Amino acid sequence: MTLFALALGTFAIGTGEFGSNGIIQLFSADLDVSIPAATNAITAYAFGVIIGSPAITLLAARVYRRDLLLGLMVLFLVGNGLSALAPNIAALVVFRFVAGSVQGAFFGAGAVVAAYVYGPGRGGKAFATVMGGLTVATIVGSPLGTFVGQAAGWRVMYWTVVAVGLLATVALAAWLPRTDDLRGNPIANELSALRRRGVWLMVTVAALGISSIFAVYTFIGPFVTDAARRDASLIPVALAIFGLGMAVGNHLGGRVADRYENSGLVYGYGGVLALLVLIGVAGDNLAILLPCLFGVGATMMFAIPTIQVRLTGFAPDAPTLMGALNLAALNLANSLGAIGGAITLDAGWGSLSTVWAGFVLTTAGLLLYIAAVARARPAALDLALRRA
Repeated sequence: MTLFALALGTFAIGTGEFGSNGIIQLFSADLDVSIPAATNAITAYAFGVIIGSPAITLLAARVYRRDLLLGLMVLFLVGNGLSALAPNIAALVVFRFVAGSVQGAFFGAGAVVAAYVYGPGRGGKAFATVMGGLTVATIVGSPLGTFVGQAAGWRVMYWTVVAVGLLATVALAAWLPRTDDLRGNPIANELSALRRRGVWLMVTVAALGISSIFAVYTFIGPFVTDAARRDASLIPVALAIFGLGMAVGNHLGGRVADRYENSGLVYGYGGVLALLVLIGVAGDNLAILLPCLFGVGATMMFAIPTIQVRLTGFAPDAPTLMGALNLAALNLANSLGAIGGAITLDAGWGSLSTVWAGFVLTTAGLLLYIAAVARARPAALDLALRRA
């Protein structure tokens, strides 16, 4: 039940995050801004994770993980409730930043609790379990949120997220363990991890590589309606297919991350590059687009547990912060993917052009990993970097 409560929390968080992508056309029209301008709300959420989550993790270093997780859910409810009330795009940007500041810290602390439940040597599976709620959100929560937004208005979607968040808060209060094994760490432990260059290499690899998932996911609406020329009612179906791929990739990636040091990331990144080319060339054909959406979700999520295991290997004394940094990197990727896609759209290169921005960024991440990380164990890499 502890694992269920954690997954329900990440399901609520994921529904709020990915649900925003599904209603971007709705709130851009209602708030009278262009789609590229509306992506600022998506980017603001990402920066909330990038800046707010590590900051919260450091400030709350000594707080028991149970108390931290419950406090984060309260902040999550506030951020999404205010998002539902936003009178203009500027206010929505601020409120999405607040909501985003919860995510990385929640996933980091949640991964520590899940690892406690699973036991030693299963960090990849523990992180995949916490991420599992997010992947289910892409299958059920985000498409349902998009449907609710289309039927009742985008503000109702955020109120729905608040309702799910309340359920998650109750579940966490009931089932999170009360034990000294989950007490906080001295802030010196967390700060020392930030001085390890290997940590920042992996953060860079994650931010660059995972960006392609958002160069696709953020623009699924235009892919379906503009490129494939299908009705907007098909968007929730496309989102669900993408989410199903994420769930499959996350499940397999968690198992691979605990057994193999590099395979999850190398095969994940390499696979998505091939799929991006296929979407860019033939994504206007729905029979090609939908399977490729499944594949992009699966291959990218296949890599993420490996990123977490490698990060924790660089800083085993700061697992909560490493989880927060992983999510911060993923949301920097969110920002990079959204910005890159907006640039290609503004340039007039067509609805499918966003995948090429993702292709360039993921290629850079894969090359950096192969050149600087893949052949070295964390301790050896840190030593080599210090000498350099």
